[in-house]
Parts: sequence; structure tokens; C-alpha cells
Amino acid sequence: MAKEFDRARVTVVDHPLVKHKLSILRDERTGTKQFRDLVRELARLECYEATRDLPVEPVRITTPLCEMDAERIAGRKLAVIPILRAGLGMVDGVLDLIPAARVGHLGMYRDEVTHEPHEYYAKLPEDIGQRVCLVVDPMLATGGSAAAALQYLRAQGANDIRFLCIVAAPEGLDVVLRADPDVRIFACSVDERLNDDAYIVPGLGDAGDRIFGTR
Repeated sequence: MAKEFDRARVTVVDHPLVKHKLSILRDERTGTKQFRDLVRELARLECYEATRDLPVEPVRITTPLCEMDAERIAGRKLAVIPILRAGLGMVDGVLDLIPAARVGHLGMYRDEVTHEPHEYYAKLPEDIGQRVCLVVDPMLATGGSAAAALQYLRAQGANDIRFLCIVAAPEGLDVVLRADPDVRIFACSVDERLNDDAYIVPGLGDAGDRIFGTR
């Protein structure tokens, strides 16, 4: 039986375009360049959904025909924070939509034996507490690295955190939602389960290796 999780804070972006691109992404025959391009495209579509409720403020502008009242995003905008290294593949997709976003970096790695997360690098915008933080990582598997990353960001003052992944395992969702009662998660798919090696099934393999062409 699949692990249950609190679905109230999880949004599955199930647009037909997402489903189509995800089917190609999963295919073992998909090469590095196409895989990388698809990760970027899916991140762009997911970012659109994750930023649907951003606050706006009125602004007076002049069009070629007249003056009018319009709206723009209020506040300090956003920060996109990839969990290294696979999260780097999603950054450009977010920046395609929000080019003014600040970019932080957070390095986490998973011990291959214990599956426990370890932090090895962090560089964040100084005003992170005033920005909506989009934490990106293609895979949410055990949830250990994601939960540790969110804990670190909270300690640095981050308030509004939204976690964007492409595929998630129910086990990982449960871990992250329990670890952080305020985070919201966006995924293109919630897959069946984790296997004995803590890989998502059916998943898409090792996202970092497939993005960067390594083994």
C-alpha cells in the first residue's frame, strides 16, 4: 500500500502539456539535451502554477493610446533556490518567467548507504525573509534532503517557501509535510512508491545524471 500524505498542501500540475512532456522525460531513450530541455520546460509550467497567488499592487501606466490602472507583482519578488546539483536544471525554467528573481544555491547530498542528507554548500540572498522562495529539485524521493534544506532556509529567515519538484514519492511528501507545517509542494506527478534503493518508481532515473550526462 502506498504511503499516505496530507494532500491539502500538495498541488499536482496535471495540465495536458505537463503530462505529454513528462512522458518523454521518463523514457529511457530520451537523450541528455532533450532531457535537460524538458526539465526546463516543466519547471516553467510548474512555476506558473506555483506563483498563481502572488500579491499584486496597482500602478498607473500610459499605453500608446491612453493612461490606465494596471497591476504588478508587489514586494521583493522571488528567490529561486536549487538544491544542488539536479535542482540547477530547473532554475532557467523559473527565470524564463521571472528574470528578476534572485538565485541562491543550497548543496545537499544523500549518503548512499544511510540515505541521510548532508549539507556542503549554501549561498542565499541576504533579504531571503522578504522574498517568496521557490526551492527546486526534480526528485522528491525519501524527503530527507528536502526536509533538511527547508529547515536550513527557515533558520536563515525564509518565511514563504514553495517546493517545486517534477516527480515525488508519497514517502517523501509525507516526510517533508511533517517536517515543515507551512511549506507548499508543487509536483508534476506523485508516483507509486520508493524501491529498496530509495529510487522513485516508476520515476525517471537519476535526474542529475540525466541532466548533466554523467553516470
